[in-house]
Amino acid sequence: MTTLPLAVMAFRDPRCLAGLSAPEWHLLLRQLIACNLNARLYYMLEQRGELALVPPPVREHLEWVRVIAERHTQAALWEVRQIRMALAGIGVPLILLKGAAYTIARLPSAPGRLYSDIDILVDEAQLPDVESELMLSGWASTHHDAYDQRYYREWMHELPPMVHVHRQTAIDVHHAILPRTAPVHPDPARLRAGAVPVPDMEGVYVLAPEDMVLHSATHLFFDGDLDHGLRDLVDLDALLRHFASRPGFWAGLAERARLLQLTRPLFYALRYTSSLLGTPLPPEAVEAGEAGRPNSLLLALMDGLFHRALMPMHTSCNDRWSGTARFLIYLRGNWLRMPPLLLARHLFHKAFISPKKKDEDLLARAEGDA
Repeated sequence: MTTLPLAVMAFRDPRCLAGLSAPEWHLLLRQLIACNLNARLYYMLEQRGELALVPPPVREHLEWVRVIAERHTQAALWEVRQIRMALAGIGVPLILLKGAAYTIARLPSAPGRLYSDIDILVDEAQLPDVESELMLSGWASTHHDAYDQRYYREWMHELPPMVHVHRQTAIDVHHAILPRTAPVHPDPARLRAGAVPVPDMEGVYVLAPEDMVLHSATHLFFDGDLDHGLRDLVDLDALLRHFASRPGFWAGLAERARLLQLTRPLFYALRYTSSLLGTPLPPEAVEAGEAGRPNSLLLALMDGLFHRALMPMHTSCNDRWSGTARFLIYLRGNWLRMPPLLLARHLFHKAFISPKKKDEDLLARAEGDA
């Protein structure tokens, strides 16, 4: 794509916002809503002292999303405390991942960052105790189909999502950051050992800075669903800018990527934050990513795919190849999660057997109600 969408330019070079017309502002909002970044725009403009420059109708919308974001943060903090209390009796360290971690650690990527669930990382050996304690505190497992239960418990890196029966809040309990069936296996024990405590929240931890960047990169570049891909790329940009000032960060990031077998997602993270969002990368940062560089042919293909698939899901951000790029990224994400035979079996089951069983369950329920 030759011209970057307004949503990308807003975070790449916020100075461009000063010259937007009213129609361009409304287009920008629609693009940001599509990738869940409109609240982030508010806080960026507030930090730059430029909210007064925004047209009144747009500013009114941003004020509303600010209220939503603040309530979201309050709810997330309260929910983390409930999870900590639920697990206090078994002495499990509560290691937060992704959005909840950014919020609890008060990172620059947190203001306006909205997320639908809280992700935690625990030792696989403690999964039964963790699940039991959460259930006793009101969370219930979802995906009750026998195949879905097996899918999560045997092949994936997490339990089936759990939802609180009263609050409808969701938790994803991870024991690793990639599925058991993935081609690489970052050692979760290394991640847990490197986790750092959150000040003023006893028993609550977040990943070490290098691991937080690597997990964010892995989540984005191993996934096949990039509906919020630009949001996740903005997260990476904020994390890299924030941690770059730490002495030895880039060398440590390269070493952790090597130890955790995550050199490829690190390469993509550095490449696309730089090319799309203008993330400043010193020479040692470029060197840190080089171990994961693919061959030139594959890199040319991935550039064509990611430069399209990472754009907001809005018609104004598409070209004639965007749909194809998203589909190929979806196939790639599934390919990276499972070996070919298991993937074929899984896709067949989800395409043909699961819908049939769902219809049969609905029919049985309807007959029972009658």
